[in-house]
Amino acid sequence: MKTISILGLGLAMAVPQGFGPAGAAQACDIPEAASRVQTGPEPFDFAAREQQVASGDQRIAPLPPEQFSDEAKEIAASLQAFFGAKEEGIPRTFATMFRHPGLYRGQMQLGLELNQHGKMPPREREMVILRTAWLVRSPFEWGEHVAYGKRLGLSGDEIERITQGSSAPGWNEHDRAVLRGVEELIGDHAVSDGTWATLAKTWSEPQLMELPGLVGAYTLTAMIYNTLRFGMLKGNDGFRTR
Repeated sequence: MKTISILGLGLAMAVPQGFGPAGAAQACDIPEAASRVQTGPEPFDFAAREQQVASGDQRIAPLPPEQFSDEAKEIAASLQAFFGAKEEGIPRTFATMFRHPGLYRGQMQLGLELNQHGKMPPREREMVILRTAWLVRSPFEWGEHVAYGKRLGLSGDEIERITQGSSAPGWNEHDRAVLRGVEELIGDHAVSDGTWATLAKTWSEPQLMELPGLVGAYTLTAMIYNTLRFGMLKGNDGFRTR
């Protein structure tokens, strides 16, 4: 029988990963996968990235209010009830997404489900969202969720440390694995055995299942917002928000 090389096909493989006594990740067994996982800081030009993806020079104009469908109005009411409103009237982000209300409803239903009925502890959920936002370079998403993270138990020092990644000193074993799971999902699209085993010491099966769903949901939102070039909402200072 002819043998087909999995790596030759370019398929992502889960990388066994362990955590030592100090909580540091052991070396990946597969170097190619290790090189894709960003566990530490990676300096980048905040201003250049924000100009690229959050200039407010939108590629698609907001839908005029008189053209809002009943479905769009319903979506707006439910989102503003949950998140509150930082702008008078309907935010430009909502009005733009109303050009495709089905897509927006699906995107936001998942986000609201994870926020309102999610199984993950709220503080850890915000750690996941913030590390995701930083790695996908979403200034809009990062700036919005710093405030949520603080309300749900993250300190200013912890938020700053999230920018430094799972390899930063100061994390306990579980928190380090939470961030490492995000890094592996973004970099290798799979959680390694070692990270899974560490998280499983504390998390239930539904919480473990929620991790890739949460990273995927906020990566989806970041891709849409980055691509459409939404500007920041009031009070959102992008990557400088702490």
